[in-house]
Amino acid sequence: MRAFLIASALVAALPVAPAVAADPPLVPIAPEEATAPSLLVPLAPDSPWTARFAAAADELLPALRSEEQSRWVPLLGGAWLGAPDRARVAALLRDGPFREALFAGERTQRIILGWQPPATLNAADRAAIAARPEAEAIVCWAAQGAADPAWPRTAREADNAPGRPYACARIAYSVRDGASRWRAFVERG
Repeated sequence: MRAFLIASALVAALPVAPAVAADPPLVPIAPEEATAPSLLVPLAPDSPWTARFAAAADELLPALRSEEQSRWVPLLGGAWLGAPDRARVAALLRDGPFREALFAGERTQRIILGWQPPATLNAADRAAIAARPEAEAIVCWAAQGAADPAWPRTAREADNAPGRPYACARIAYSVRDGASRWRAFVERG
């Protein structure tokens, strides 16, 4: 016991190294100014992406309505959709905005939204964007005949939060080597 006390006293008497402040970053980074979120607008009917997103939404809607994970999991990421995400989506189908919007039978209305391009884009810029091999859109559904759903104005409002009059999914679409692929994301704010 005495040896332990002597060793403890020796350790306590050792000088303590002062705390070293973290090194500053190699390149100073100025804080970014906050910007207003990009607004969502309906996709143009003549956009080459409109028909693709409509077909994806037409496949996604019955899969979600089925409430069968075996139907909607492959469209929402397959093996990469973890158990917590599956449980979250299943809960949204039971209790969230999806319940009223998706299960209104044939009376469900839909809108496909994209991000509003800056007004400074010219025709060549718009054509280059339309020719890209990938695009994203937000598809929202609401019960037909309900009050105006006041569709989301920003991606943040497409969060499937309780009380929203619509339900939304983000769809990422890609066309590579002649093959079309898409994946949906159902988010909860």
